[in-house]
Amino acid sequence: MPELKTYTREEVKKHSVEGDAWIIIDAEVYNISTFADLHPGGAQILYELAGKDVTDEFYGLHRQDVLIKYAPRLKIGTIANEEPSIKIAQPGDFSTVPYAEPSFWMGFHSPYFTESHTKFRTAIRKIYDGIKEEAQQSEEMGKAPSKELYRMLGEEGVLASQIGPGPWMGKVIKKLPGGVKPEEFDFFHELIAHQENARLGAPGFCDGISSGYVIGLPPVFHGGSDALKAKVVPEVLLGRKRICLAITEPTTGSDVSSIRCSAKRTADGKHFIVNGVKKWITNGTFADYFSVAVKTEKGITMLLIERDDNVETKAIKTSYGASAGTSYITFENVKVPVENILGEEGKGFFVIMANFCKERWYICAAINAGSRSVIEDCFKWANQRKVFGKRLIDQPVIRNKLASMISELEAVENWHENLTYQMSKMSYFEMATQLLGPVALLKYRSTRAAHNIADDASQIFGGRAITKTGMGKNVEAFHRTYKFAAILGGSEEIMADLGINQAMRIFPKDSKL
Repeated sequence: MPELKTYTREEVKKHSVEGDAWIIIDAEVYNISTFADLHPGGAQILYELAGKDVTDEFYGLHRQDVLIKYAPRLKIGTIANEEPSIKIAQPGDFSTVPYAEPSFWMGFHSPYFTESHTKFRTAIRKIYDGIKEEAQQSEEMGKAPSKELYRMLGEEGVLASQIGPGPWMGKVIKKLPGGVKPEEFDFFHELIAHQENARLGAPGFCDGISSGYVIGLPPVFHGGSDALKAKVVPEVLLGRKRICLAITEPTTGSDVSSIRCSAKRTADGKHFIVNGVKKWITNGTFADYFSVAVKTEKGITMLLIERDDNVETKAIKTSYGASAGTSYITFENVKVPVENILGEEGKGFFVIMANFCKERWYICAAINAGSRSVIEDCFKWANQRKVFGKRLIDQPVIRNKLASMISELEAVENWHENLTYQMSKMSYFEMATQLLGPVALLKYRSTRAAHNIADDASQIFGGRAITKTGMGKNVEAFHRTYKFAAILGGSEEIMADLGINQAMRIFPKDSKL
């Protein structure tokens, strides 16, 4: 960065021609003389504004990260006796925009969160802020998270924090963000971890980091043998290997009982030979391990399959690109030791259903966090965008949209926190049974809220909401990808039906109007 000096506004006005052009943005001076020809919007608009304070014009056209990116190269000084009035976000910062953070971090009281959760959120946000540029570039290019990044997240305890409390904390995992002790880690820390991952603003990349192991590893540590857990769990949690969950098939989605992928025992009874295909498997293209639903002679069974030459994965193009590693998987005569059964043979359906409950809870955390980020963008944009001589926020119709978005999100967020508290008081079996219905209904409501929020946000941003770059890029990405949450882990229609069917299981037979 050039040596910074102080200037008067009169001095800046003198630099207003091609080849000698300065501008002021929030009391800071930038020399754009050589940058003008590189400006994506053309040089002419910059020359027209040269010598002037262009704070309003800049924030009407650009996100703050543009300023952060170019300031080291272009900033030459400040305006004498003036201080910047606009806060530049720093890694790990909490937002002060209304409703941009969950209520505890907006100054409200909570029966759930403590200082430990604040330290954890600050630290993990700082980690994710540090990889945000890489995440968004990879998202655009369709690149999966690198092995180096994955290992770093493992070593920092970020990966383990998205799995939740368990015996691996303190044994396999000795370090967590914010200095949180493994023994104090709870489901609210995990909730925060999922929320912060989703704030990256790169939905495919976020799933590339998280989705595979978050839903693929639990069947291993809840149903795998001690030997299998000792091998696989540390490899995955420390970022050395990747795992995914493979249940869905071309002809089978929510109807899990109809899967066709088969596993037949060898004559000596020591192995299964697996044949079949799986489709829409997140992280499958780069996974080393696969937690797979198969049919054996005893019924649906979960198996851990390690990648070999008989496992073929092909990328599937999706709305959010290739960073998530969504795949079509072919198992052709794959030899799997019987010791790789997860749970009991023929009882894989319970393993799947128990896993679904936690998966859906995780999806709610991610989609709610995505909704909150979009609301923050809308609030900022409505305050800085001027139309017909007024800010958008001065229009009643815009305030009405924001009110609708906020009220829908806060309702599902509070329900989510309540169910998280229930999880903290329940065993894994109790969670998988008692919370199956409520979590299904929460997922249904969260994705319906996301649908409405995405729609309102697009209307607030207008043409910018359908552009992949610039002011509305987060809204565009959210609107294009929120449907993943509405379909993956069980579609909205199935969730609504499941929630009521589970309620009917405990409906009192003696209850009448």
